[in-house]
Amino acid sequence: MDWTTAKRIFRAGMLDFSRNAFVSVASILVMTVTLFVVGVTIFAGVILNATLDELRDKADINVYFTTMAPEERMLELKSSLEALPEVESVEYISRDEALAAFRERHKDDQLTLQALEELEDNPLSAVLNVRARDISQYEAIAAFLNKEQEALTAGEAPIIDKINFYNEQHRQALARLEVITDSAQRLGFVVIAILILTSIAISFNTLRLAIYSSRDEIQVMRLVGAGQFYIRAPFMVEGTLYGLISGIITLLLFYPLTWWLGGATQGFFGGVNIFGYYVSNFPLFFLIIAGTGMLLGATASFLAVRRYLKI
Repeated sequence: MDWTTAKRIFRAGMLDFSRNAFVSVASILVMTVTLFVVGVTIFAGVILNATLDELRDKADINVYFTTMAPEERMLELKSSLEALPEVESVEYISRDEALAAFRERHKDDQLTLQALEELEDNPLSAVLNVRARDISQYEAIAAFLNKEQEALTAGEAPIIDKINFYNEQHRQALARLEVITDSAQRLGFVVIAILILTSIAISFNTLRLAIYSSRDEIQVMRLVGAGQFYIRAPFMVEGTLYGLISGIITLLLFYPLTWWLGGATQGFFGGVNIFGYYVSNFPLFFLIIAGTGMLLGATASFLAVRRYLKI
């Protein structure tokens, strides 16, 4: 196809787009709704996955030592834990660091700080925060700590006060959240599929009107020997324009919406600011939303021409 033919096809598509105002508006509105749901599904998946990742990151085992525990024995236990293949990291927080963190958390609570000042000694103990490489490996780490606790208390003063395990309740909560996330994603895909099919069907029928109104022109083109692609192409250009405009409208709608919801999502859903995510990933969103709309419009136009004009 040469450049002259391409210009003619594009010009014919633009002409059909401009002279069929009702068809254009109807198709654009339907596609905009479909693309909006596609975008909402993407944002919902991002929020759910961020929440799940945050809960996974917060899953750990805390080993609290007695206030009289020698530091060298605590560091020995830290080294033993770091040697385990299941352990990703071990953070040691000394008594002084724990006290400083406590003061910082309660800096606005003068009553608590005054009560702390009246104590002769630091009441807080050192702690080890143990994080596994995978959630399923916490049970093995907990079993190791149980054995270590028995060994450390045999014949000597115990150095471990208590161990806060990643327990079955936490595991079940994460498992339920994973199920919810997977179910929400599957539901989103089903809704998107239904809306895409609906959009194709509606665009299919609205484009029939445009094609029907051009039947005489198409008949003349067929009589003078125009090829199938040359007849289809202007309508596909028209449908592609519907999708592009719908995608742009959808992207413009998401800008104020994500800006309004950005603070809420950052505060309640895993710390992800949906507005910042949208802005930083705007090129990807443009490709997905506009690309889906253009493909949707071209497909609907192709099917309408093929089915009802019997080219």
